[in-house]
Amino acid sequence: MSISPARTATYDILLRVEQEDSYASELLHSTRCAELTTSDHGLATELVMGVLRWRSSLDSIIGSASAQRLEKLDLEVLTALRLGVYQLGWLDRIPARAAIHESVELVKRARKRSAVPFANAVLRKLAESLTSGKGFIDSIRSAATTAALASGSAHPEWLVQSWVTQFGLDVARSVCSYDQSIPVTALRLRTPWAEEELERAGVELGQGALLADARRVLSGDTTKTEAFNEGRIAIQDEASQLVAALVGQGARILDCCAAPGGKTWAIADRNPEATIVAAELHPHRAELLRRRVAANNVQVLTTDVRELPVHEPFDRVLVDVPCSGTGTFARNPEIKWRLTPADLADFHSRQVAILHAALKQAKPQGRLVYSTCSLEKEEDESVVEEVLRKNESFRLRDSRAELAHLLNDRVLIAKDPDSLVHGPYLRTIPGVHPCDGFFVAIFERQ
Repeated sequence: MSISPARTATYDILLRVEQEDSYASELLHSTRCAELTTSDHGLATELVMGVLRWRSSLDSIIGSASAQRLEKLDLEVLTALRLGVYQLGWLDRIPARAAIHESVELVKRARKRSAVPFANAVLRKLAESLTSGKGFIDSIRSAATTAALASGSAHPEWLVQSWVTQFGLDVARSVCSYDQSIPVTALRLRTPWAEEELERAGVELGQGALLADARRVLSGDTTKTEAFNEGRIAIQDEASQLVAALVGQGARILDCCAAPGGKTWAIADRNPEATIVAAELHPHRAELLRRRVAANNVQVLTTDVRELPVHEPFDRVLVDVPCSGTGTFARNPEIKWRLTPADLADFHSRQVAILHAALKQAKPQGRLVYSTCSLEKEEDESVVEEVLRKNESFRLRDSRAELAHLLNDRVLIAKDPDSLVHGPYLRTIPGVHPCDGFFVAIFERQ
């Protein structure tokens, strides 16, 4: 029995995620994965994301059956074991013999033949005793302590403690549960006829939860449609779409940290007559941005926003800063295994510097939208408060009022818009809201 294309692709992706700090979602949409059949790509996606979401739980299970300490195992062997255990415990439709055999074959493929008997023994032992991984979902709902929630939901305890402190245990449970689920694919419709076009292509859609132009994919693969490949729709989380909508309208608009370009594109669609400058520090990301946002009114600059070669101020500025991404674990589960508490301090320093520089680009009465996809106070309120103390010519606008404008304009359709407001800020929380976690502060120059 040969190794299936889906498991081979999964194994290679998991190794690259661990060895190269790559992102699974990008690798799953790489040229190599495009060669997989639809069913194989679906299985590879489920396996990759499942192993990354439940990595600590998988390691705990493997450790219970292994005579060797996990840190002593070669990564190639440990990755094959994780893949095998995930199939044994979490996927009912995959026969145990297939999960075991192909995982062992992956060890051979990695030229770790001396570890083959060990991997085979561990997986066969676990196949006899492993209870369903679905029990972990139940343990999330019943967790009464931070430690139990972190263990049961496969999250680092220091992060869960941060959420419990900031939001309370009930909300932390909701966040952890959402992170361990498959998030809905959200779309932004760019043309009036795109929805009908997708339905003709076999894609079933539902109305978005937050925005009138958003749709949720109920079934079907949008990436195989002409509407997607020709740019009549964009795959974009609804919280991200909302950030772009809050930027509003102006004659001159600056997007400071623009790649990969989803928000830039949405802003350009809402402001077809505006001059839009999209700044991106990294050349390869700037090039991706140029290819993705093929709008005549968007100028992409490869530059540091702190050294922006532009002298005329802007009506609107978006500062969607590089951040920890803790609001996106459902889509990017590998992040939670890379982050450390020290990273938050590093992000904070960079975010403060970027925001200070970006404020200088706003004209009098101009507005700046600061956003992150982080749940952490260090990157959100703390950054805003520190910068405001040194920029007395700016004030915060109330996000509630801005949401009211979007409601009146029939852009926002959220049933409970007040739940999106936290003091003067906007905040979406995964599990509380049906989207990624975002934080937004709106500045106005006086």
